[in-house]
Amino acid sequence: MNWYKLNLFHLGFSAKNHAIFRATKWNKKLEAIIKKPIFNEEYEKIGFILDIFGPHSNPFISIKPEPNIEIGKNNKFYVKVA
Repeated sequence: MNWYKLNLFHLGFSAKNHAIFRATKWNKKLEAIIKKPIFNEEYEKIGFILDIFGPHSNPFISIKPEPNIEIGKNNKFYVKVA
């Protein structure tokens, strides 16, 4: 497994307190990361990717954070890909 850095721009939070981001750089192969854990730059699990939606070139990404985890807009995010 390899680590892949996600280039995300924080837009805000949904009514269900999911963090909503916009991908600034996207690879269509990454659609397989739905329901996968997401990690910060210290490789600590901060939540999981709930959904990917919108245009294929720069989709929106919904992240459900772990309890007591605060997702800020300056975080760098990583996922494990096969």
